Amino acid sequence: INRSRGTQELAGLESLRSTLYAEHISHLKETDDRAACRKGGFFYYTRTVKGASYKLHCRKATKGAERVPEEDAVEEVLLDENALAEGKSHCDVRSVKTSPNHALLCYAVDFTGDEVYQLQVVDLLTGEMLPGARFPEKIARSLSWGDDGTIFYLTQDAQLRPFKMWRHKLAADGDATDDLLFTEDDEQYWLGMGKSRSGRFMFAASGSSETSEAHFIDLHAPGAGDAQLTVVQPRTFGLRYDLEHDGADGFLVWTNKDGAINNRLMRAPVGAPAAASWEEVIPYDADRKIADVDVFKSHCVMEGRKDGLTQLWILDKDPATGAVDGASLRQVTFDEELYECGVSTNKEYDTPYCRIHYSSLTTPTQWLDMDMNDMSSKTLIKEQAVLNFDRSLYVCRRVYATAPDKTQIPMSIVHRKDLYEGDGESKEGASGEIPPAPKPAMLYGYGSYGICIDPGFHKLILPYLDRGMIYCIAHIRGGGEMGRYWYEEQGKYLNKRNTFQDFISCAEHLVDSGFTTPSTLAAEGRSAGGLLMGNVVNWRPDLFQAIVAGVPFVDLMNTMCDPTIPLTTGEWEEWGNPNEDKYFDYMLSYSPYDNVRAQPYPNILITAGLFDPRVAYWEPAKWASKLRSLKTGDNKVLCKFDLDSGHFSASDRYKYLREKAFDQAFVLSMVGLADTPKK
Repeated sequence: INRSRGTQELAGLESLRSTLYAEHISHLKETDDRAACRKGGFFYYTRTVKGASYKLHCRKATKGAERVPEEDAVEEVLLDENALAEGKSHCDVRSVKTSPNHALLCYAVDFTGDEVYQLQVVDLLTGEMLPGARFPEKIARSLSWGDDGTIFYLTQDAQLRPFKMWRHKLAADGDATDDLLFTEDDEQYWLGMGKSRSGRFMFAASGSSETSEAHFIDLHAPGAGDAQLTVVQPRTFGLRYDLEHDGADGFLVWTNKDGAINNRLMRAPVGAPAAASWEEVIPYDADRKIADVDVFKSHCVMEGRKDGLTQLWILDKDPATGAVDGASLRQVTFDEELYECGVSTNKEYDTPYCRIHYSSLTTPTQWLDMDMNDMSSKTLIKEQAVLNFDRSLYVCRRVYATAPDKTQIPMSIVHRKDLYEGDGESKEGASGEIPPAPKPAMLYGYGSYGICIDPGFHKLILPYLDRGMIYCIAHIRGGGEMGRYWYEEQGKYLNKRNTFQDFISCAEHLVDSGFTTPSTLAAEGRSAGGLLMGNVVNWRPDLFQAIVAGVPFVDLMNTMCDPTIPLTTGEWEEWGNPNEDKYFDYMLSYSPYDNVRAQPYPNILITAGLFDPRVAYWEPAKWASKLRSLKTGDNKVLCKFDLDSGHFSASDRYKYLREKAFDQAFVLSMVGLADTPKK
């Protein structure tokens, strides 16, 4: 397997790849800016420039109480990622944050794709790196300001696990020393951190898939510059919680305490924060998952899930006491049947407005300022610019597949309204409306870690839709679309095979209901979704014509049995510990690499990144080699490596579009649409 094998095998598709790339560019507003967010006396935003691969981070001074900057306001470029990337093959910039007094900028940058970052601090008056800011060469990407002269950051261990939290006091003479605040010695726990929106508390959050533990520093207390962390609730296996400052003398805590698998909302006093003091704020609702809580001076906004979709709820609170009025709970509503929503970037605490984002499979992302006193009042700040796109030409719907255990598996489907023109009338069948004629289709899935693939807008699928494909998202168990139960009880450990069977049931439903046929059905999954693809082709290769497996996690047994590999020990609470016989045997039964056998396989495109720390390049390489040696028939197994990237593909936005065009040309050629012009 070499770098150019995939390119050589598909050399005949070069014209189609160029066409697809041009289509992606045609939908892209190359010079554009993101919705500006107000913080103190400035509006902060990022923008892009035609021909430039990376973003510029900018700000404009505010004028009065407006929520968007005036057109004639003077722009200040804080950071040009293009300048950083000059001469580099990869440039990933994270945690770009200004100090509380707006005079300094810190950020983390990775120049290889291995997710190991460098920390930089810039004096915004001079534009120069701060002379006294000296940090370790390798850090995690999480950064946060304490006061104006303090930065909190994390470092990683040899397995790239964030495990140490540091406090750095900036010093002009370069003699600053860093205080080690916390070390997470348990290799199954990852360390994170963040600052409360009120600005008073810095949190350290240590957790595994099953258990969490939080600590805090009161940044406003006397001697805070030398204060140590205080634990909230010491870790107890199986107890998970997260928290945010309520604005007064308490914390809002969302937790699975007392069997609340989808989390209950509780309050803890700062002076006695342990679980014994937690008091419920609103009654627990098993049908509502609480995923996050954003706290403002007079309100809090809950993010979560209900009915298989992301949802938002608002609660009023007393700004003086922090007490939340449980009776004020109300859900934010939207007009479309399928959508994705969430809290966007909010940098201010004392405001009646919450910036949210909203999109659907047919509606580009919108950023809205929602009045928390009147949530029906939503002001559109900006809509994602998608050129040469008419949303009225597309339609989406939700259908359900039936798994062998009779569980109903939701799927979100989008296609052009005119897809069935000239095919006759549709008819009603036992499972609902049956399309008049099968069409090529793409079925996408993930199904691990409780991560959800929601029906939001996906601009990059337009070349599929405009050539007559149906695009489907399978909301399979192992993800969290139907709540934590969908993941924790039904899609991990000794129930992991449900994930793969659910996807197969979705594919069977698409075929049996007349949406598509096996000869025109493609499937795609990335990372743990690649594990899904590996099982799908081992179990039911006859169902699919083409498979795209991006950075696929397919050598499950060798990886999970080697604790020196990054991520391994933390993954034992996802798949199981192979040192226990019951998990070893079960994992071996579905490890894709270990279950390749002599049989016909679909056409498979495998992609990988040389610097990927999550799925090492040798995993997809081994899998491709074994597939080629054992497969029967003439279908292709191609493996394409990017020698300049890691797990998340190219950082250069133009190169990323070329990579997508490569994958899509492969799919279209395999399902018979290579010569089908765009509508």
